Amino acid sequence: MKILTANRLSDGIAVWYAAGGWAETVGHADVAHDKAAEDRLEAIGAAAAANNEVLDVNVIDVTIVDGLVEPVRLREKIRAAGPTIHPDLGKQAERAA
Repeated sequence: MKILTANRLSDGIAVWYAAGGWAETVGHADVAHDKAAEDRLEAIGAAAAANNEVLDVNVIDVTIVDGLVEPVRLREKIRAAGPTIHPDLGKQAERAA
């Protein structure tokens, strides 16, 4: 399974493609379950990058854990959660509040 991720050009925030737009949380991402869906996500990412909406566009591996989308690679887990040195900042702080 794969999802599309990038950084929003206006503020650098990590975003994930979801329901026709870009979500700030990985849990809302559209999941590609086959090669055709993955190709569709790649085309969406290329178009968004060409339109200067996002940069650093990547299709990444994910798993579903307890019904939630979770990135496989550590780098992507960190991008989804926020800074590792200050758990009081970033997306992980928002979830704790």
